Amino acid sequence: MSVFPDFAPVEAVVFDVGRVLVEWDMRALFGSLIADSAELDWFLANVVTEAWHFEHDAGRDLDEMVAARKAEYPGHDRLLDAYAIRFCETIPGNVPGSHEIVRELAERAIPLFAITNFASAFWRDYRSGEPLFDLFGDIVVSGDEKIVKPDARIFDLAAARFGHKPAAMLFIDDNAANIAAARALGWQVHHFRDADGLRADLARRGLLP
Repeated sequence: MSVFPDFAPVEAVVFDVGRVLVEWDMRALFGSLIADSAELDWFLANVVTEAWHFEHDAGRDLDEMVAARKAEYPGHDRLLDAYAIRFCETIPGNVPGSHEIVRELAERAIPLFAITNFASAFWRDYRSGEPLFDLFGDIVVSGDEKIVKPDARIFDLAAARFGHKPAAMLFIDDNAANIAAARALGWQVHHFRDADGLRADLARRGLLP
């Protein structure tokens, strides 16, 4: 593939999903269920936290998680049930400009893959309604593998499945720890902040015009 002289050739592009391709915000769901802003802030800081949710991304059983949380925080059963059955409402839309980049890369026949920290059942629910991922050759989902980024094992697994050496793949993620882990394993990386910055980097690498 063509490449800008300052960069090593890129054979494949590997995306994160949350906050790179799709927006993700617990407030998109719970803001519709908790009217008081102070109560909402407390709930998201103590009950349904991103750290707690991360355990489900890592493969912890959803029913067990929710049951334990209900026992720990009595009186919040309705909200915890909403987390379990309405998770897709925490994804309010697409990251502006990112889906267009994916489609342009696909039109240029550049192999596309993804590595996502995403619970298995939640991923299946979301994926069933998003045809963009039909353009991807393979997607490594943390909940399926019970390994989460930035664990080196998920990057090694992805490299084996995707069929390209890490040095020949560009990994795109919004999380600095994930970027550092991939870089340490020899991947080319882009720390995502917005689609305009990504587009400029891809153009410098010769992957987009």
